[in-house]
Amino acid sequence: MAAEVLSSAGVSVTLYEAMPTIGRKLLLAGKSGLNLTHSEDYETFIGRYGAAVPRLKPALDAFTPDDLRRWAGSLGIDTFVGSSGRVFPTSMKASPLLRAWLKRLAAQGVQLETRHRWCGFSGDALLFAAPDGPKEIRPDATLIALGGASYPRLGSDAAWVPWLRERGVAVHAFRPANCGFNAHWPEAFAERHAGAWVKSVTATSAAGTLPGEFVVSRNGVEGSLVYAHSAASRDAIERDGSATLLVDLLPGRSLERVADDLARQSPKSSFSNRLRKATGLQGVKGALASLLIAPITRADPPALAAALKALPLPLVSPRPVEEAISVAGGIAWGEVDADYSLTKLPGLFVAGEMIDWEAPTGGYLITACLATGRAAAKGILARLADKT
Repeated sequence: MAAEVLSSAGVSVTLYEAMPTIGRKLLLAGKSGLNLTHSEDYETFIGRYGAAVPRLKPALDAFTPDDLRRWAGSLGIDTFVGSSGRVFPTSMKASPLLRAWLKRLAAQGVQLETRHRWCGFSGDALLFAAPDGPKEIRPDATLIALGGASYPRLGSDAAWVPWLRERGVAVHAFRPANCGFNAHWPEAFAERHAGAWVKSVTATSAAGTLPGEFVVSRNGVEGSLVYAHSAASRDAIERDGSATLLVDLLPGRSLERVADDLARQSPKSSFSNRLRKATGLQGVKGALASLLIAPITRADPPALAAALKALPLPLVSPRPVEEAISVAGGIAWGEVDADYSLTKLPGLFVAGEMIDWEAPTGGYLITACLATGRAAAKGILARLADKT
């Protein structure tokens, strides 16, 4: 995005890419439909960025979700709003957008250099490992947009962190965001239910009560509803050593109704039969209830109803940062000027997920990455203008 803005202003731009091809993480995001942004009202949208709102807001104000949709349209990519309010390309694919975008960059004179991996600094130069050997370059201005630490096989391996720290730039340790969690299932439970979806439930944490679905994995849980609670759950684990999601397995029924339906069941019946006949819960939902509800609670209809309406799902630890959809941590905002240049390294600009902010899934990640790329490009243009 920065290359597009700069080249459209007549600046000579070279885009260095470590991988053999451009946009691999964008293509990965496209496997699930390429959620570009979200259609909710803007004040709600901006609030999703939490503590980073004061710093991200100017960039997002200058490139709102509506602006992003118009930008996609200018590339010939129509978008639509899904039932959840998320915005997708009509084709539900990333490749048409990426092809059109690269075509635009080429038409604007952007030079692409793939298999060029930044290896840090050599004095006042940038050092690259390239197919034809090491290279040193000294541009008038540089934007590094190197991502965080998730999906390192796609290029965002956080190798840059020590190089900036050596120059005095504060970089907070990366932590997983929008991630799954370990739950330490018994082997028999994991063997039988790994891959099963738990649908039409709500989950409650410090993030609030949200509806959705999640999947049981061999190691724990993952999926959109878990991701929505991941920041709160991760922070609770760091603070307290563990976290609990309270899962309502029967969100469409009142506590009183569930208790009454359970009370009508014969106490001589097995727990699974009483549960199935009174509530319809079976399969993975029934198995979770059997695993997580104590025998003494099962015998007491009001207590059992309360447990089914707030099933305590223990979360032991986040999955590794390499598996996370996104990350928290990165370059401290105190190191970043309003124009997205680094205070300690004039002429070096940053954008995207390498800065310390996080957001839920739902289009917020891509939108902020594109918005900060545009903001950094505007900062570079102002710097270049000052130098002439």
